[in-house]
Amino acid sequence: MTTLIYLHGFQSSGRSAKACLLGDYLAAHHPDVTYLRPTLPDTPCEAWQAIGQQIEAALSSGAVGLIGSSLGGFWSTCASERYGLPAVVINPAVHPQHLLQHFLGPQTNPYTGASYTLTTEHMQQLAALDIPQLTHPERFWLLQQQGDEVLDYRQASAYYAAGRVTLEAGGNHAFIGFERYCPEIVRFFHI
Repeated sequence: MTTLIYLHGFQSSGRSAKACLLGDYLAAHHPDVTYLRPTLPDTPCEAWQAIGQQIEAALSSGAVGLIGSSLGGFWSTCASERYGLPAVVINPAVHPQHLLQHFLGPQTNPYTGASYTLTTEHMQQLAALDIPQLTHPERFWLLQQQGDEVLDYRQASAYYAAGRVTLEAGGNHAFIGFERYCPEIVRFFHI
């Protein structure tokens, strides 16, 4: 049995648009695939712990593949390196401890309504998990749109350059037209 785990981005949830699009595609075309899209805790240590629990439980029943968008791309990268799993990363946050500095302070997740405070300690936790260079770039497929208004696409393009890279002109951080890639994502995981 194959399990695909979708990891969402900052201030998002397992009900995000891309998570739902992929879920709909899998339900229609690959109902035998177990598809998990957990809503992660908002703080790094708790999120990383929840991700590890999901992966370890899924590994007990077969192959696992990761899909991550934005901060979820960072989580997918960390988990791929730790567990030796293939990952599709969509407009991923590379070195998010730098990007999220702009969000320090009180936060409310618009999907869950959970309130929390993002601190410099959280940035240190992300930095401790950060992987300076991929050890197995062949495990990764980067889906990146140059029109991403949140993240500099050049960072991801350089970081994942030794893996499979799909770079599109235009687009945005949400990755316009993501549903076009659902069949190829399934093939990437050899399902």
